[in-house]
Amino acid sequence: MAWKRISDAVIRRLPLYLRVLEEVKDKQISISSQELGDMAGVRPALVRKDLAWFGEFGKQGVGYDVEFLQDELRKILHLDEPIHMALVGVGSLGHALARYHHRRFMEDPIFTIKLVALFDVNPNLVGATLDSIPIFHPDEIAAVVPDMDVQMAIITVPSDVAQETGVALAQAGVKAILNFAPVNLEIPGNVHVANADLSLELQRLAYYIGT
Repeated sequence: MAWKRISDAVIRRLPLYLRVLEEVKDKQISISSQELGDMAGVRPALVRKDLAWFGEFGKQGVGYDVEFLQDELRKILHLDEPIHMALVGVGSLGHALARYHHRRFMEDPIFTIKLVALFDVNPNLVGATLDSIPIFHPDEIAAVVPDMDVQMAIITVPSDVAQETGVALAQAGVKAILNFAPVNLEIPGNVHVANADLSLELQRLAYYIGT
């Protein structure tokens, strides 16, 4: 189910709340908005406002049932069942991300984002596997994405091919893209793109070295 008129800022905070709940689920039955906010780095009033978009989950004077709220947030974020993901660009960064995600999926029963396909132009990689995940050529995106029910993708290709890669993924049916290429993508259709530019973030952090 999709809720309308909810800002991306709200959606970005939901995984923070989910992480806190996962951390405390074996220690306590309930949690207050104050506790949840403190641990997530968010004001308690904002916690209550964020959650109110999706329903009534807490009780005044009691707080939120940890297990119940965890289950509800997982449903809201569509994490209550496996999501198939692909990664395009098995260079140094792509290789590291692929191995991390595969290990996380195998070791963490509540991590439901499953990496099922990799793509790269390197002929020495195409046809091989990485941690049992098959590696295809990008020309096969149109066939592999629907065949493997891929809904999400990570792009770790050079900037000069990132745009065409994003378009190919969108046209094949991918609904969400995490882009590590240092370029803003213009993707047609109802596809959500999140950019993770490591160089920009490092340059931003450099400012604080001298403060």
